[in-house]
Parts: sequence; structure tokens; C-alpha cells
Amino acid sequence: MSASELPADHAELMDGVYRWQRHIYDLTRKYYLLGRDQMISGLDVPANGRVLELGCGTGRNIALAARRYPDARLYGLDISAEMLETAGKAIGRDGLSGRVVLARGDATDFDAKTLFGIERFDRIFVSYSLSMIPGWEKTVSAALAALAPGGSLHVVDFGQQEGLPNWFRTLLRGWLKKFHVTPRESLREVLESESRRTGASFCFRALYRGYAWLAVVKIAHSYLPLDGGGRAQGGGGQAPRPGATRRPSPSRGG
Repeated sequence: MSASELPADHAELMDGVYRWQRHIYDLTRKYYLLGRDQMISGLDVPANGRVLELGCGTGRNIALAARRYPDARLYGLDISAEMLETAGKAIGRDGLSGRVVLARGDATDFDAKTLFGIERFDRIFVSYSLSMIPGWEKTVSAALAALAPGGSLHVVDFGQQEGLPNWFRTLLRGWLKKFHVTPRESLREVLESESRRTGASFCFRALYRGYAWLAVVKIAHSYLPLDGGGRAQGGGGQAPRPGATRRPSPSRGG
């Protein structure tokens, strides 16, 4: 999707929200966007791997991933031109321009070949963006479709604060609403459903008593999507080996 075809209302909203906030975003968000570094440390990028961040914002996560995986190539997509301006400057200051490519696009409907010159990525991650994207479920589907065989999608975002007091949840939701952020109650169910559809494995963790949710969807080295009857499409009616779904107990991180 070209810049001229981006959903105007949402693009303008995001530019308006971050026109000034982008200058203090990283300084303030580090106190409540929890689990980002944990997600990046778990990417386990293969040698010379290609990594895409959807909703890359200021470029903070891409820069951290680039330093952690020095032989990886990184790509960032965001709908906000304001955020991309900040990200480009940060990437340049860190001397990472040769390894990082940024593009403006819609995370729910993007053409990686047109934007970046490649079609598949070894790792795709989404950090605290699904809670801001209208039609966020489409982002999950688009990300899985852009993964190379054996690739994985990593997601960290606000949970439902299931282990925290109700008053905290109420205050947090009120604060987030000011920034057009809505924690996705069905996030786990959607990721689990997409895992089944693609024959992928699924791992889910609740961090900090449910303050944040961290999930990984890893597709097989080869797979056939399932049709509505649970059969592999084009596979002679044989369903692919089902993905392993783990349901660990919520962690008690603090």
C-alpha cells in the first residue's frame, strides 16, 4: 500500500497524537511499556536474518534489536510520518542507516515487496501497536503471511491486568484512552486461532500479573493453511501436523 493509499483518518490521527509527543516518547514510555526488551531478547534472529517491526514508532526497538543482532537486516513500518521522521534521525545518530530500512505503510495491509524489496522475513515483531491499530486482527494475518518458512511473530502489548487491583486497571484504562490506546481483550484468542489456521506453534505469557502479554507464533518450515473443515488446502485432505500450543501459567514478574 502506497503512502497515498493509507487510511487518511488514522494516519492523520497518529500524526496529530505524536507530532509533539515523539520528542519525549522514549523517555516517558519506558516506565510503562513493559516487556519490550524481553521480547527483543527472545527474537533469536538467525544469522543474516531479516527482521521487520510493524508500528516501529521512534525506532527505539529497531535500534536495540540491531545492536543485539549485529548481522541482521532490519526493517520498520509505521503509518505516522511524524514518528518515522524521529526514527530516521535516531537510526542515523546510532550509525545504523546501512542496516535499517524504514517505510510508511499500513500494518493491516502492506506490500513488503513494494516497500522493502523483499517478501518474507525471519522475524516480525509488534510492540504495543496492536492496541492502537483499528482492525488490528488484520495486522496479525498480514504479519504471518509475510513470514519466511520457520519464521516467527512476536507480540508484546497491554494485557487485561487480570492479577492487579480493579482500581489500577480503571486508572490505567483512563490514561491509555487519552492516547487512543485500547488493550485488546481477545488478543490471545486471535493469536491462538491464527496459529491453528497456519499449523503454527503458539506460546503465551502474562507478565507482571497480567499488566502485559507476550506471545510468540512460530510457523513450521513448511505448512499449508487449513480450510474451514480443518483440512490442509491443496494437501489432498490431509491436515498438517498440528502446532504445539503451550499454556504456561502467568508469570509473577514484578
